[in-house]
Amino acid sequence: MSDDRSLPRPACLTGSPAGRALTAELTARWAEPHRRYHTTAHLRAVLAAIEPLAAQAADADAVRLAAWFHDAVYDGRPGRDEERSAQLAQARLPACGLSPERVAEVARLVRLTAGHTYEPGDANAAVLCDADLAILGAPPETYDAYTRAVREEYRHVPGDAFRAGRAAVLRALLGKPRLYGTPVGRDLWEDRARENMTRELSAL
Repeated sequence: MSDDRSLPRPACLTGSPAGRALTAELTARWAEPHRRYHTTAHLRAVLAAIEPLAAQAADADAVRLAAWFHDAVYDGRPGRDEERSAQLAQARLPACGLSPERVAEVARLVRLTAGHTYEPGDANAAVLCDADLAILGAPPETYDAYTRAVREEYRHVPGDAFRAGRAAVLRALLGKPRLYGTPVGRDLWEDRARENMTRELSAL
């Protein structure tokens, strides 16, 4: 895509031939034709959502890198996709000059996006998960477009099974005392996210 060059990139993805090659690989992965929601547009949205939260992260660049990798492998297999994406980060990032500790942190964060659950005080995880879930607090028309795209990605799943699974996901999210782990995230998205999900659940 012509506008992929506008995606924010940590220095390790631009500062060396290995970094530039990795950027090209990741960009191609996010643009795979079978994707409908987990696309370059989603990556761009997550990276944008990180910025108002970045000051609350312990390592904002690790969070940004984890965003680049968090759905880099996407076959519509929850859990397995995140694990393979984390393994991709572990395989590729050392060649870009990252320390083993930072590589491990990026991979850890990617794995956490499978369930968006983490320990209290895990600032990096809170920022990444809030940014990944920011779509839930989008304006209603944007949220509705998101739900249609998710359904297209699971078009191989029969309607009844999809509705049951989706309803279970929504109920689990709505049952949490807080959807967002950062104060800024809660201020930006919490109320509208609950309204959107309640509306979708009623429609299911």
